[in-house]
Amino acid sequence: MNALPDWAAWLTALLLLLGAGITFIGSLGLVRLRKFYDRVHAPTLGTTLGTLNIVLASMIYFSITEARPVLHEILIAIFVTVTTPITLLLIVRAAVFRDQLGK
Repeated sequence: MNALPDWAAWLTALLLLLGAGITFIGSLGLVRLRKFYDRVHAPTLGTTLGTLNIVLASMIYFSITEARPVLHEILIAIFVTVTTPITLLLIVRAAVFRDQLGK
């Protein structure tokens, strides 16, 4: 296992804190916003952007410490980036359908 250079440690820490902060802001939007359609949007963006930053931090850390490119985190990023908006779309469509039935 290789030692982590200072620049990589700072970059990893910055990306990790940025990802955690964005995810936290998204979850605050879920709690603070009043209407359902407003509340659905905030955690979706927070999850996607936060996860991408955390995955980048993981890629940098493990690529340097293992002295080889660690790329399987790219699959995590792709799955989160693709599935989160699709889930949002399905939940909102179900809510719209429910609202139309109530009228």
